[in-house]
Amino acid sequence: MTLPAQNLLAEEASPYLQQHSGNPVHWRPWSPASLAEAKALERPILLSVGYAACHWCHVMAHESFENDDVAAVMNRLFVNIKVDREERPDIDQIYMAALSSMGEQGGWPLTMFLTPDGKPFWGGTYFPREARYGRPGFVQVLEAVDKAWREKKESVNQSADGLTTHVEARLAGTHAKAVLDRDTLATLANGIDGMIDRELGGLRGAPKFPNGPFMQTLWLSWLRDGATSHRNAVLLSLEKMLAGGIYDHIGGGLSRYSTDAEWLVPHFEKMLYDNAQLIRLCNWAYAATGNELFRVRIEETIDWLLREMRVDGAFAASLDADSEGEEGLFYTWSRDEIETTLGDESPLFFQYFTLSSPHGWEGKPIIHQTETQQTQSATDRDRLIPLKEKLLAAREQRVRPGRDGKKLTDWNGLVIAALAEAGRALKRIDWIEAAEQAFAAIASAARDDRLPHSMLGAKKLFPALSSDCAAMANAAISLFEATGTSSYAELAGQFIAQLDQWHSDENNTGYYLTASDSADVPIRIRGDVDEAIPSATGQIIEAMVRLSSLSGDLELQEKTWKVAEHAAGRAAHQAYGQAGVVNACALAIEPLKLVLVDDPENPGLVPVANRNPDPRRIDIIVPVGSATNLPILPGGLLPPTDKPGAWLCTGQVCLPVITDAEELEHLLRRR
Repeated sequence: MTLPAQNLLAEEASPYLQQHSGNPVHWRPWSPASLAEAKALERPILLSVGYAACHWCHVMAHESFENDDVAAVMNRLFVNIKVDREERPDIDQIYMAALSSMGEQGGWPLTMFLTPDGKPFWGGTYFPREARYGRPGFVQVLEAVDKAWREKKESVNQSADGLTTHVEARLAGTHAKAVLDRDTLATLANGIDGMIDRELGGLRGAPKFPNGPFMQTLWLSWLRDGATSHRNAVLLSLEKMLAGGIYDHIGGGLSRYSTDAEWLVPHFEKMLYDNAQLIRLCNWAYAATGNELFRVRIEETIDWLLREMRVDGAFAASLDADSEGEEGLFYTWSRDEIETTLGDESPLFFQYFTLSSPHGWEGKPIIHQTETQQTQSATDRDRLIPLKEKLLAAREQRVRPGRDGKKLTDWNGLVIAALAEAGRALKRIDWIEAAEQAFAAIASAARDDRLPHSMLGAKKLFPALSSDCAAMANAAISLFEATGTSSYAELAGQFIAQLDQWHSDENNTGYYLTASDSADVPIRIRGDVDEAIPSATGQIIEAMVRLSSLSGDLELQEKTWKVAEHAAGRAAHQAYGQAGVVNACALAIEPLKLVLVDDPENPGLVPVANRNPDPRRIDIIVPVGSATNLPILPGGLLPPTDKPGAWLCTGQVCLPVITDAEELEHLLRRR
């Protein structure tokens, strides 16, 4: 079977693939038909994986994929397949693991060469069109790979078989289950703490990423064991990144990473998942410290999400780094531009913000803050709002970076949970309503009781990944906590049921990332490894722990424990890459459940719980006088509802009822 000798990306549901639909390269999407074509032609596959907000993906596209001469070589020698890593993280993870196994540094664009049956045998990331940066030119690479394929086919196939076996063992293998142990979290947290930059926050060195899963490990360690150095590492990291150029001081929101150790010069793409995790971390940090900085940054980031990222009620995947062919142009300012926009008010602006053009940065200066400026700006926020509004209005007149408008189910789940939790803590009903609207937009897109993974306009990509079901289950539980609407708890159960039906392994000890009816994956991987967000497995265990705490379902608790034990067995071999699993297993060991009976008209206990968020805890609120839909306390007891009271339970053990708000505050707040 051969496909038309032309580019076939125009009808795809990914803006990234559509960006390449005008290339002279005869791109195919990843599909059974594309793989069949390679087999029919006995021609190797050139697999190119990227995403819409990826700067170096754009560079390679402009240099090579838009070039007629390069395209002619690609079309003559290979079946060329283009993948959006956000749309197909399963494919991306398989071949990124293969590149890593070759001893190569990973990243995007990912450029892999596969045998006609999809097995990897060589690869890299960005290749320049002409040899430079110590890298060979792309046409040289293409011709060398073709020569090796033609002249050493048997050897290449053997190498590909061995590499595929290795990747399968790493990503889909089974290990003996591990006993769930409190020490696992403490050991990992201590290891991460040893890598923290005590001056600048984050992990030592450059580039610097927000690294949400590691930050959560440290935070859980502090909450559980009182490790203040771990709390301080998170607070320092947040403060430093929120002062740096990686944070958008005019419009809100965090860029993907900084290229330097000071958080100053970012790659300016903004990803939905980074900002979901930022909101959650800042929510916990504000509750623990009362530092207004964290509340202000939550508000600014959510304002940005609602202003720039909403698509049909849900949220878009990312914003590009580049506009008018220049990275960061939309976000950077010369001093003259600021003075022209603000006039007499510009000296006030420069009291609170600094412009810097560090060595090696070729664009306009980057806005950031010193530590003193950051502290003062949080205190004097009201003075700055009119200035920022003027600068934002001026910035809106510029050519905007491209937006990847596809709605990814798992990333939306992360944002929905963050909005619901922050809305509870900061008394923002409008944020909870935005979370409900996004949830409805995603959940209503289901077909045959199955979620899609991705949506772009009327186009939907089925089936969901396990991360989609898990993230939406967690989002549903957070909305249940925020609203008390029981249908959210029921929907969480339905999403877990989708996991059981389509993703469960043969022994019911865990789940695969891809569904059982996904016909085009060479390996069904587990989804154990974190990327910038917790792994699918980590999110699944978290959702199961929370749902079993909420429902009191002992059968689900036993199943959760079994899944967690097997995941812990696999994570023991690479704990730093599976912090999400370690974090979720810590929740399974000691799940917290808070049942609150309170007066809806004049609540005394519920506000205490709301302003003390804890990722280990499920909150169930019952109006005084309720006689139905009562939560079950451990031991099968029902809480009396004749007067206000709070029951805090760890696993199957509950403390005596608390009726005093101050006493509850003292109990819930880690000092």
